[in-house]
Order: sequence, then structure tokens, then C-alpha cells
Amino acid sequence: MGLSRILGLRPRSAAPVPQNDPRRVRKIVSLCHALLSDRAGIADFRLATEALGIYQSLDPGARRAFFDALIKDFSPQPVAVGHAADAYRRDPSSDNLLHLQHVVEPPRQELFRRLNLAPDGTRALVEMRSHVLREVDRGARLDPIVADLGHLLTSWFNRGFLTLQRIDWRSSAVVLQKLIEYEAVHQIQGWNDLRRRLEADRRCFAFFHSAMPEEPLIFIEVAITRGMSDRVQLLLDPDSPVADPQSADSAVFYSITNCQEGLRGIPFGSLLIKQVVEALKKSLPRLRTFATLSPIPGFRKWLAAKPENERTLLLTSDQLDAVNIRENEALRKRLLPQCAHYLLHEKRGKEPLDPVARFHLKNGARLDRINWLADTSSSGVRQSAGLMVNYVYDLADLERNHELYARYGRIASSRKVQVLAKQVALPNQQS
Repeated sequence: MGLSRILGLRPRSAAPVPQNDPRRVRKIVSLCHALLSDRAGIADFRLATEALGIYQSLDPGARRAFFDALIKDFSPQPVAVGHAADAYRRDPSSDNLLHLQHVVEPPRQELFRRLNLAPDGTRALVEMRSHVLREVDRGARLDPIVADLGHLLTSWFNRGFLTLQRIDWRSSAVVLQKLIEYEAVHQIQGWNDLRRRLEADRRCFAFFHSAMPEEPLIFIEVAITRGMSDRVQLLLDPDSPVADPQSADSAVFYSITNCQEGLRGIPFGSLLIKQVVEALKKSLPRLRTFATLSPIPGFRKWLAAKPENERTLLLTSDQLDAVNIRENEALRKRLLPQCAHYLLHEKRGKEPLDPVARFHLKNGARLDRINWLADTSSSGVRQSAGLMVNYVYDLADLERNHELYARYGRIASSRKVQVLAKQVALPNQQS
């Protein structure tokens, strides 16, 4: 409330008290059936508004009952799909294809389209998908709903409907407050910290959608520097001097945050980076290097799961911290090769095991450098023993790197990282 008062923000109206009333679940399901049966569309607005109003009043248990009804009552009819498929096999005409496409599409998708007619309907559907994703993460079998909402949101949030905006100290107070709330990589430590991240040698860009005008969908924070940064604490220091951006030669992306859980999996993160690179090249033409300073969130967990005789010293100890990492040169010599091996050779299927690596390599970036003592915060030590990675975005190579990665799983990497990885003996080479 103190921050809201400083920014001159009005407090939000109280959220409706969640209710676990079976009658309300039956009511919203009835409204959804009515919404789909209203062919003329005369009552769509009223029905959609009432249905979403009830949905927002449900508690988690009642929401789950509603999701189960969406699966049971609004899925394709197997018999109708079978008949349509048989008809198309017998006669692959355009009319039979259109009929097959019609019966294959889940009625849920048309229901969600009509719910979107309600005031603030898009935001409500994004929130609904976040609720379904949480249930799926707990083991619920609701993937069809995730897929249907994802299909629609991918269309509604494609690049043609998004606007790239630079966020600075003159941006609206609402948006500035949301940066503090949403930042997920390096927490913003109050108002002075935020202001430093928006100074002349810093940039912040976000994608916005017209249906959610003051809600950043995803934002990226950039440091304008001389040379490619290898330590994030130097970039995050709120008391660091402000440098002249015109003398810089590098742009370092040190934080990318997806703000809307309901848009998880909607592929606009790579578009954001490429658009930001283009914007920076225009405003600061002396920039030559565009790179990330990225965490390695799964590294230490992977090391801890290795057999005892292969486990790096101290990695399973609760006493591991920045102090004993800094003082242990032997640990550095063992950790760097292990990390290079992890990033280049440990896989989830055909892709790297590390989620951040998957994101940047899929975008066509090059794994360029692994940095020692790059993040000495408690979370940085806990996740990756203080290591961070520079992924370089070279526009001339992005398309080729992406193609080789997508087709063959080939990882673009520097010679230095490759040499580090070779220092780790593979299982069939160990005595």
C-alpha cells in the first residue's frame, strides 16, 4: 500500500469471495451450453459476462469441477468424428474436409471465443488457462483445455497484435509497479533499484496487447556496456555509476520475465529478443555485441543426482556459498568443465536438459562463454554454484544456427566451451 500511495495508484476493488457451491458450477455449465446454442448471437454478450462473473467467484475446488465439465460436455463426439473421417476417406472433397474439420474442433474452442465477448474477456481467459496449468502441474488430466486455450491465445497474441514498447521512468505508474511485481529473475529491491534499471545505460522493453493495455506480457532488461558482462551483481548494483551509452559496444540481456502464467508456451519470447536487438541497433549504432547473461537453473540439481564417486566436491553440502566457492580454485577447475558438458551433452530427448539453454539455442543464439562467480546471490549459488552463461545473438548467424538446431539438434557453441566439455571423461572412458 505504501508503494501504491507513492505512485498515486488507486487500490484495487476487493476480489469476490471464492465459493464452492455445486449450484454455481451447474449454473455456469448451463450458461456455457446456452452460449453455444445461441446461434443468432443476440444474448452472447450477456451470457458470456454472467458466465465469467460466476467463474471468477469459484474457489479452486469448484473451478476443478467446472474444468471436468468442460472435458465431459464440450469435447468432440467420437462417433461423429468417425463418420466424418470415413466420409472423407471415401470422397476427399472440399465439402467433406470442411465437415471433418468442423466435427474435429472441440466445442470448447467456440465456447472460449464467445466467452471472449465479455468485458475484459481476454484477460479472464488468460487467467483461466493459468488455473488449468496449475491443475495439470499437480497431475490433473486437463491437457485438452490447455491445448484449446493455447491454440486460441497463440492466434490472439501473435506478433501482428503485439506492440513493443520501451519502459522508462516516464512510463505509467501502473506499468512501473508491475515491473517490480513480476520480475522473476533478479528481484527488484525497491524503488531506487527500479530507477537504476531504467537509467541511460539501461533499457527495458516489453510486449503489450490491446486487450490488456497496461499489462506487460513479457519484458526484457538490458545493460548497455563496454565489453560483454560476466558478473550480474555489477549490473544489479543500484549505486553503480551511470555510463555513457554512446560509448558502449555491447548490449547484455540480463533478465527476461514472462508476466502471464496463462500465456506459458505461447512463443513470443524469441520475437521480443530479435525486435529489441533491431531497436537497439537503430538507437545505438555503435553496438556490436548482443548477448545474454543467463542463469543455469538445473545445473546444480543435475550434479547432485550424479553417482557419489563422480559428484563434484561440496555440491551436495548445505554449506556451499559464495565464500567457499571463491576460495576454492580446485572447485573452479572441476565446475567449469562439468557445466560445459551439462550444457552441450546432457539432453531431454533431443534438446538440452537446461530450460534456459533450450530457449536461447532454439532462437539461434550461440553458447559463447561460461562465467565463474557470475551470480554470487543465494539463489545463484543454490541453482548453479554461481555460474552464468553468455549466449550471443549474432543476427548474421541466427537463422543458420536455428535451422541446424531444429533439424539435427546441433548446438552452436564457441571453441572455448567445447574444449572445456572435453575435459569431462565420458562413462565409457572412465576406469
